[in-house]
Amino acid sequence: MSAAARLLDLRRERAYVADLGRAFAGALVFSIPLLMTMEMWEQGVIMNRWRLLAFILAGLPLLYGLSYYAGFSKRRGLVNDALDTAVALAVGFVTASALLILFGVVEWNAPPREALGMVALQAVPGAMGALLARRQLSGDGGGDTDEEEASYVGELFLMAAGALFFALNVAPTEEMILIAYKAEPAHALALVAVSILLLHLIVFKAGFAGQEEADRPAAAFLHFTLPGYAIALGISLFALFVFGRIDGHSVAGVVQTVIVLGFPAAIGAAAARLLV
Repeated sequence: MSAAARLLDLRRERAYVADLGRAFAGALVFSIPLLMTMEMWEQGVIMNRWRLLAFILAGLPLLYGLSYYAGFSKRRGLVNDALDTAVALAVGFVTASALLILFGVVEWNAPPREALGMVALQAVPGAMGALLARRQLSGDGGGDTDEEEASYVGELFLMAAGALFFALNVAPTEEMILIAYKAEPAHALALVAVSILLLHLIVFKAGFAGQEEADRPAAAFLHFTLPGYAIALGISLFALFVFGRIDGHSVAGVVQTVIVLGFPAAIGAAAARLLV
């Protein structure tokens, strides 16, 4: 191997180490609120393991999609995106394990089922942070001029990713149930209207860097805002199901809780397209 080739390999290795370090930073920044939430600790212990498995399996295509559109390294292609997904998930597991042990939440003598449950539940949001790290934490904002441009389906996918991340921060808490219980039907309808309005304004009207240009506001509302809100509601229902927050509740109670959680999920759906 020539000296030039060795130098190139060394630069690539150093760049990957820097990407990996940034991935850990992203996992830490994005998952700290969840890692320090008592309800998430409890859910890791009491959650039915088939629901936990469903959550992780649902997270895998989401993580792969984030790797495709962002990724913590500059490597591109089917295999590299899959490798980035696997590494990001490993980063999420390591970050969650280290911090939960540091916080004294996971003890060395804890039953493996409980320890693994708490860590596995936190790994997916940590992996999301790892995959978004290059876009949000690198000095050049992601760097490449050949980043993948999202298609219409890709735009909706990114909304789903943002909705899930925001929903995860509050879905396991008792406050979601309390707010839904206290809200009257008029409050729920007003919350729907405000959620849709904010989603549209954040993406198209707020003037943030990276926002979309809406040449036809009505078409943008019909093709992005309303589907985005529907996705936020679907993600909210999924998150509430995973955490067992809809078990034993009436249909009206479930709808009301989904609408309440749909508010932060809608904000996440809007913010995701600005971040990725």
